Amino acid sequence: MRKMLAAAVSRVLSGVTQKPTSRVLVASCNYSNDAMFAIKKCDLYRLEEGPPVTTVLTREDGLKYYRMMQTVRRMELKADQLYKQKFIRGFCHLCDGQEACSVGLEAGINPSDHVITSYRAHGLCYTRGLSVRSILAELTGRRGGCAKGKGGSMHMYVKNFYGGNGIVGAQGPLGAGIALACKYKGNKEVCLTLYGDGAANQGQIAEAHNMAALWKLPCVFICENNLYGMGTPVERASASTDYYKRGNFIPGLRVDGMDVLGVREATKFVADYCRSGKGPIVMELQTYRYHGHSMSDPGISYRTREEVQNVRKKSDPIMLLKDRMVNSELATVEELKDIDVEVRKEVEDAAQFAMTDPEPPLEELAHHIYCNTPAFEVRGANQWIKFKSLS
Repeated sequence: MRKMLAAAVSRVLSGVTQKPTSRVLVASCNYSNDAMFAIKKCDLYRLEEGPPVTTVLTREDGLKYYRMMQTVRRMELKADQLYKQKFIRGFCHLCDGQEACSVGLEAGINPSDHVITSYRAHGLCYTRGLSVRSILAELTGRRGGCAKGKGGSMHMYVKNFYGGNGIVGAQGPLGAGIALACKYKGNKEVCLTLYGDGAANQGQIAEAHNMAALWKLPCVFICENNLYGMGTPVERASASTDYYKRGNFIPGLRVDGMDVLGVREATKFVADYCRSGKGPIVMELQTYRYHGHSMSDPGISYRTREEVQNVRKKSDPIMLLKDRMVNSELATVEELKDIDVEVRKEVEDAAQFAMTDPEPPLEELAHHIYCNTPAFEVRGANQWIKFKSLS
């Protein structure tokens, strides 16, 4: 009897074709296509209603946002390493901790919309479409950089992204000017104009608010409030820390800048507000940077290590998204770990390129001064040496 039973089992098993392990794993994971999440209600100023307090996240978007935030995080950590190894020189301002801002903002606008920001620009460079390779190569001053190695950390550009700007607050009037061009052309495009809490006290920001309100420009003024202007807490630098009310006569809202979904929904709201012809609006993103103000700032002389660790533990934007996706069965821990491995390899490969790509030759020093103009000569530091400028 036992022999007959064993023979029958053997026949059944022999008729079953073995599936590849990976396919079995995918088939066994019953992913949700989407899930609804609650998001923190925004504080409003001169607005009767604000963004929704719930939103739907699809599995596809969740994986995309997770990959983008992890890429920005790894890229900034690699920039820190390259700076300490002296491959990156000069100024370098990192944005790790603020990933939900750049990713959420991009998720809430169209590729044809416009963005201009301060010198803490690397994350927005990536979300606007630059590759990790071109960003790191620009940081190291190589020919493969997005500005041919001549811009560095604070001056990177891509289509509809007008760079980081080294002068504190200078991007405010420039952003209003871009919004003026959008209104003039009548293309229903908007300009996101970002600045920090320290720059919010600049007079030129108030001047830009004034002109944008007078002309009803489609400009979203965005204050990335990471609680410290350089090394000064906001309470010591600002008589009012309600930056979303700083437009005075301009409506505003305050958003949880550590939640990528909250930033996305708020950005959709303010972009629609501007597209409708109502004029400018101010949005404050409450966020946090893990590094110091720049690479010369250790970041712990004016705040404690415990404070930084507490934010990492409770409010890290990547951790928050990961927990949401896993708990709602939009993804598995193993799947997200695979993304981490892929991102780490991409950043490492980009860093290797950034260390080995040649620097731009001296004869290209004057190239790209103007766009689409005939070649002309530019005198260098030595009056007897001239460089040719090519578009």
